[in-house]
Amino acid sequence: MKSIRSKLLKNFLIVIISTVLILDVLTLLCLKGYYYKTTQNTLVNQLEAYINFYQKYFSNNKLIENIYENIDVFWNTNKEQVEILDPNGNLLMDSYGIRDSELLSTPDITKAKSGEVGVWTGNVRSYNEKIMIVSKAINSKIDPNETIGIVRIIFSLKEVHKIIDSFSKLFLVISIIVIVLGIIMSLIIAKDIVSPIKKITAVAKEMAKGNLNIRSDIADNIEIAQLSKTLNYMGCEVEKREKLKNEFISSVSHELRTPLTSIKGWAITLKYDCSDMDTVALGLDIIEKESDRLTDMVEELLDFSKLINGVISLNIKEHDVKEFIEYIANYMRPRAEREGKEFSITIDENVRKAYFDENKLKQVLSNIIDNAFKFTEENGKISLNTKVEEEYLVFRVNDNGSGINSEDLPRVKDKFYKGKNSKSKNGIGLSICDEIVTLHKGVLEIKSNENEGTEIIIKIPLKQGEI
Repeated sequence: MKSIRSKLLKNFLIVIISTVLILDVLTLLCLKGYYYKTTQNTLVNQLEAYINFYQKYFSNNKLIENIYENIDVFWNTNKEQVEILDPNGNLLMDSYGIRDSELLSTPDITKAKSGEVGVWTGNVRSYNEKIMIVSKAINSKIDPNETIGIVRIIFSLKEVHKIIDSFSKLFLVISIIVIVLGIIMSLIIAKDIVSPIKKITAVAKEMAKGNLNIRSDIADNIEIAQLSKTLNYMGCEVEKREKLKNEFISSVSHELRTPLTSIKGWAITLKYDCSDMDTVALGLDIIEKESDRLTDMVEELLDFSKLINGVISLNIKEHDVKEFIEYIANYMRPRAEREGKEFSITIDENVRKAYFDENKLKQVLSNIIDNAFKFTEENGKISLNTKVEEEYLVFRVNDNGSGINSEDLPRVKDKFYKGKNSKSKNGIGLSICDEIVTLHKGVLEIKSNENEGTEIIIKIPLKQGEI
């Protein structure tokens, strides 16, 4: 697997080299086009000067007569090859004394015959270098529409190519320098990007080893600094979860040890002394209650595990809400009488039927009302009010007990969290309730003031249908 640094270098080099090559090619093409165009314009101007000179001083005689009388000395004063053709394109004179059929078959002659300036660039056998040919017709001075001949200048592009080659070498040197500088800059940029990532990676490895106190201090790059802050936040959260987990294990161990100690103690007592039936009955009663207590704790932990792992499913059906609430009332009233507390239930007339998982919602209300009883002193009041608000079936559980302090209130639904005055066995009761309500697509809200009481609101959608 390639490192970030090697990938960055590779991508930077691809961009730099591609950009340099494209710029070099475009520059050389433009340079070549410029020199070719300049050469063409020079040759055309020169050719027109020849024709004007001829028409001014030698147009009285026919073109063929001027050639026979050696008036072609003017054409031989230039280093370029000059050819004179008759109107049909046949060679009359060549300043180099060359008769090359390949030179007489180029398309510039056809253009010259039509009255245009013919230009052709290419290679022929008589030249080792690429050549440029410029042709133009000589018209009669008496009749401007009559062509009496064609003049051609054949120019070797050897010197032009030398200039272009020298520029190419210069661009090559500049390109190499730019690529080397680009590599150096890429190394610096890659190091600047990779270095903080390596530091964050080192911090993450330390966290993975269990050192949750370590923190990243990267702050010189917005994106990486954000990653650093996220890692630090994760470290804080993991540290909190670890602390909660340890407290949870300690709490569960303590809660499990207490009933087990009672069960074992009474089992030993009954083993050696079974003569007193009152003592036996008392011991068996305690063993039964502590066993039930253990069963409740284990069931709560199993429910929590299923909810966390997403393996629990709801059995949502239509239920009569009044019958459901009556069951909760019958379940809780004996406890209220036993503990000397007032437990009241009210149901609005508009409450009829709704869709929910009966067993799971019983678990939620039982848990919440159980907490209300735990935190309410003797002669205290607990109430359950049920009504329909907009599209929700709403349960409100109120008590005038000890309440929840402002420090604990935001976290009472957190997993494993146990407040300062908590009487929970393991700190997961409310988190289970919240998960069940969320599965119903509902909301669980908690309002409380210390020493004044608590209100818990459960909202379940009325029209979620049967699953």
